Amino acid sequence: MFVRAYLRASTAEQDANRARDTLQQFAADHGKAIAAQYIENASGARTDRAELLRLIADAHKGDVLLLESIDRLSRLPVADWQALKAAIDSKGLRIVALDLPTSHHSMRDTAGDEFTDRMQAAINGMMIEMMAAIARKDYEQRRERQAQGILRAKASGAYKGRPADKNLHQRIGELLGAGLGIRATARHADCSTTTVLKVRDQMACSNVI
Repeated sequence: MFVRAYLRASTAEQDANRARDTLQQFAADHGKAIAAQYIENASGARTDRAELLRLIADAHKGDVLLLESIDRLSRLPVADWQALKAAIDSKGLRIVALDLPTSHHSMRDTAGDEFTDRMQAAINGMMIEMMAAIARKDYEQRRERQAQGILRAKASGAYKGRPADKNLHQRIGELLGAGLGIRATARHADCSTTTVLKVRDQMACSNVI
């Protein structure tokens, strides 16, 4: 059994390594060591997370995907979540989340009796689905509150918009200037293609002026 830890934070300003010590201690408490760590700063609502995809590609049947919580794995809408879950299941990965006690039995090397194992698997599967749904609901509610706050700020004239990330824009400009395409630039700069297009358009306007 390989224990593969996945650590994720939503933005570059957040510390994706924050839960590393906690995950290592949890593994040690179960007589295991983390064999590989996959760390990235990316939204849980995105399907194109490079480190998560690498973890799945590296995995073998019986390996453990260790997480702090299910929302580190997914804040995806139902169709995307089901596709991700199918990819995880196809590799024989077992999801273990620190905040989901029903998943902790997957840290065992030996199986129990067939009936107990099937019951635990069924209960754990149901709990994972429920936690994934809650994570998505929380994401949608926060986005809705943010949108409402922006509307109120705009109505009062207080909304100034998100300040531009000058370092990111400079990096995008350098990558575009080196001849990289939109998708390649977004990948290397760790941002969305929308951001790349926006910076490209701003650069074009500057050149015209």
